[in-house]
Order: sequence, then C-alpha cells, then structure tokens
Amino acid sequence: MFSRRKFVRNATAIPLALKSLSQQNDLQFLKMERYDQDVTRDEDFWHLVKQAYTVSPTLVNLNNGGVCPQPKVVQDAVERYNKLSNETPSYYMWRILDKGRETIRERLAALGGCSSEEIAINRNASEALETVIFGLRLKAGDEVVLTKQDYPNMINAWKQREHRDGIVLKWIDLDLPSEDKKAIVDAYTNGFSDRTKVVHITHVINWIGQVIPVPEIASVARERNIEVVIDAAHSFAHLDYKIPDLGGDYLGTSLHKWLCAPFGSGMLWVKKEKIKNLYPLFGASDPEDESIRKFENLGTRSFAIEQAIGQAVDFHLMLGAKRKFDRLHYLKNYWMDQLEDEESVEFFTSRNPDFAGAIGFFNIKHITASKVGSMLLEKNIHVIPIQWEHFSGLRVTPNVYTLTTDLDRFVAGVKEIIDMDN
Repeated sequence: MFSRRKFVRNATAIPLALKSLSQQNDLQFLKMERYDQDVTRDEDFWHLVKQAYTVSPTLVNLNNGGVCPQPKVVQDAVERYNKLSNETPSYYMWRILDKGRETIRERLAALGGCSSEEIAINRNASEALETVIFGLRLKAGDEVVLTKQDYPNMINAWKQREHRDGIVLKWIDLDLPSEDKKAIVDAYTNGFSDRTKVVHITHVINWIGQVIPVPEIASVARERNIEVVIDAAHSFAHLDYKIPDLGGDYLGTSLHKWLCAPFGSGMLWVKKEKIKNLYPLFGASDPEDESIRKFENLGTRSFAIEQAIGQAVDFHLMLGAKRKFDRLHYLKNYWMDQLEDEESVEFFTSRNPDFAGAIGFFNIKHITASKVGSMLLEKNIHVIPIQWEHFSGLRVTPNVYTLTTDLDRFVAGVKEIIDMDN
C-alpha cells in the first residue's frame, strides 16, 4: 500500500529532483552547446555563469584578488557536509568525510597535472608555504633569494627563519611592470651565489598582477642545485598551466581564491623525492615519513570545507582552464582600454597575456588611492587601495561572474572622479 508517509516523502523529493534536473540542463547548455566556441566576449554565456553565484546585485565586487566568492553549488555542499557532520561528529567526520580526502586529493592532482602522492590539503597558501619555509633544512649562512614584492606573510616567515636560524636573505627589488622576460629572470639569477640554497618565487605578484616567468628562473636554479619554492596563491586555477611544468620543488596556493573553493581551503604540492626531508609544520609521528599526508596533521578542522573542494573543481572544469583565463584577461584589458586615453591615469599592469591575467593596477595622478577607493565605494563599486614597495594605487580584480556592464559602471565612476578633480 502507498502510505501517507511515502506520499509526503515523495512529494518533497519531486521539486528537488526537478530543480536538480534544471540545473543539470543549464550545465549541459554551458558545457555542450558552446564548448567548442570562443565565448570570451559572449555576455549571454557569462550572464548564465553569474547566475551560479549569489553575489550582490548592487555592489560591484572588483576585489576578487583578496578572496573569491563560491558558486552556490559549493556553498550548498559546505552546508550539506556540515549538517551531516553535526548528526554524529566523531562518526561522520572521522569515519566518513575524512576518507573522502583521498578523492579530493586525486581531483586536485588531476587538475594540477601531478601525482596525488604530492598533494596535501591545507587551509590557505600561507599555511602551505610556511610548511615549506619552516620545514626546509637550512642552517646559518645558507642564502635564500626572494623579492620585496613578495606576499607579506611569506616575507615575515623568511625573516623569522633569518632571526631564528641565521640564514641570509638576499633581496631582489623587481622593476615592475615588465614585459622583458630576460630582465626578470636575470634579476633573480644574478642574486644566486654558491651559498644560495633556495629561491622563493611569487608566480603572480598579488599587488599588480605581474606574471613572473617561473620555469625560466627554475631552470637556472636546477642547474645550480637551488631549490625552488613557488607561491601560486594567485596563479592556480587562474593561469592555465600544470604544476610540474613550472619546474619547482614546492608550491602552495589558496583554493578559496581562483578555484572559488570554500573559505579556508588551500593546497601544498611537494615533489615526491622532496617529501622525506621536509619537516611538517605540525608534528607527525614520523617527521621523515615519505607520505604527503604527514603535512595534514592539523587535528580537528572543518571536514565540510575540505569535501566541498570537489564541487569547486567540478565548476572549474565545467568552465575550462583556457576559457576561464581568456575571459579574465579580456575583462582586465576591457576596463584598461577604456581608461587608456585619460591623461591622469597611470597603469602598472601589462595587457600582454604572457605577463598578466585578471589583476590590474592603476592610479589617478594627484588623488590618493584611498580617496579614490572611498569615492568608488560611495558608488557601490568595491576595489582595494594598495601601498607597497613602489606601488601606490588601486587593484582591480574581476572574476568569471563579472560582466562588462559591471566594468562599464566602474569606468564611468573613475571618469566622474577625474572630471571632479579637473
């Protein structure tokens, strides 16, 4: 007999099933009908992509360089896994979801073009890179080459090792922006000496979006037995590459940036033969274990966040790495091209796809960056003022949900500010 209970259960399930079917059809439209087309300038396509997010319809968010919002499918996954965890935490977290980490590891490895035995899941790029910085077996007098344009957390970590262990930091002051690959490579390699043990390279300079030619620098480093640490916080799932092709030994990234994974998710990559001699940041039963898992001994953390990384990978694969980069780079050039004729505007980012992606940096002469940022925010346009090592201006960072109409609002706002100052 068809009981009332079964009827209620099925009646509840039907709308959910229809909603799921509708979402699948939308994804099929995105992935199949236009898969082989160049959709870089197809606003209809990207308007559909925007519907997958829950971003504000009133505030234009152009600070995706700080942290990116998650598609709704990722948000829903976090909530679903969190609710499951709360049913019986010690059972569902440790016996069910914890085992799911292996699948996530495999998914990330496939995305990065490397072995799953080289991928550890961390909380952000800082945690991943500080695992490397504090885990390398350096002694007093060993030299590390890095730049004044690197990320502050990494700079401070290296300074702590300098203070604690007596290593020597050799600072490179990059002349940016630059489209001279040889000049950038030479700036790093000219700092190498017989005592250099490590070079720290930020793949995409977070301040202005400059892409650093990591493979070329790493090639020289390998010839001189110098280990290569790559800060990929702003390049992973942004630029189109495979991790081994960069030529590094260690790489850290934040998945809550360009992969649009849950807040507080990151990834560490360590070349297989380097794992044994790298000490974990958090104590492991065997610090010289050859398993990448020794870098995941954090204890209790949000398993829901870890598991929902899988949905973020799916969403990224749906868009496609090349299609995503082409769109992001197009959006950066779109607003820069419209401000090019403004005499009071200065740019600090290349428009060449070999040297920049989504991140752009500019200033308006005679107006402080903080004032411009405040005036734009009054127009419901969110950008970030930056003051750091030769850079004073505003960083503008669109994402895949950003439409050209959003950038038109931004450009109009900048021009109004310029006209007010004249």
